[in-house]
Amino acid sequence: MIGGSLVLSKPDVLAAAPLHPFFRQALDSLYTVHDRTHQTDPQAFAALAPRIVAVAATGEAIVPGSLLRQLPQAKVVSVFGVGYDGVDVATAVELGLPVTHTPGVLSDDVADLAMGLVLAVGRQIALADQFVRAGRWPQGPLALGRKVSGARMGIVGMGRIGQAIARRAQAFGMSIAYTTRTVKADLPYRHVADATALARESDFLVVITPGGAATRHLINAQVLQALGPSGFLINVARGSVVDEQALIEALQKGTIAGAGLDVFADEPRVPEALWTMPQVVLTPHMASATTQTRQAMADLAFANIRAGIEGQSLLTPVPEWVAAHPR
Repeated sequence: MIGGSLVLSKPDVLAAAPLHPFFRQALDSLYTVHDRTHQTDPQAFAALAPRIVAVAATGEAIVPGSLLRQLPQAKVVSVFGVGYDGVDVATAVELGLPVTHTPGVLSDDVADLAMGLVLAVGRQIALADQFVRAGRWPQGPLALGRKVSGARMGIVGMGRIGQAIARRAQAFGMSIAYTTRTVKADLPYRHVADATALARESDFLVVITPGGAATRHLINAQVLQALGPSGFLINVARGSVVDEQALIEALQKGTIAGAGLDVFADEPRVPEALWTMPQVVLTPHMASATTQTRQAMADLAFANIRAGIEGQSLLTPVPEWVAAHPR
């Protein structure tokens, strides 16, 4: 009681990773946010854990089952991002703890960057920029690039983002095929049995499948060999999906023509071998990094965490939670 009025403390939320400012600001308005206390001060966290009502995470956050089991009052894990392979969802489901993510709101931006990387590697845009800036143009023209319009695109994964990429590729008159575990019967694109077969008939192989153990090194030396010396790899999924060492060797030997990479196996550390390869375009995991989309992601992640804490219907629970709790 202060000055005759009762002061109520805000509910406690654990930030499992550095949060985007838009998300953090929204959380701070209603909750007391404990920033990675489980990592920075385990002793303090032991006393705090029974009060935590929610976990705020990102697509890169590691949220193991051992952490979740220490949070008896937690009502939701809200992931700022589509990917959630760092969250032990199986344990969360076992504990009755819903996990949410932010699908849909970032599909356009990721698809835009995927097509940007296709153009960048095919038409050598980054290399051409360096060519002009270095004053090399007066000595002769840049080597010829690869035509994008009318080329063959193979898409590994055909969820919301894969479909958004396909629509953009259609506008370039590209032929489209894809591979997934199950055929999407409602889509007009041709389904191919596996990534190797798809690579064999692709000029641009675009990877947009979820990360995690099930897809680790799905794109391996065999797939890259099938893609061939005139094929390009585009990865806007997770770094774990591509065998990075096999990719480096394929690029060094000319097994494939080039690559456009937004994600890496050990972010933010990128293998030095990739830095100087002129046939490679590198971006720092920025596919959804626009002001508009990051605000939309923050709004959705915050709405999910608030709904979970207040016992309301979740907006975008992960598929595993939905499967375990059919309506």
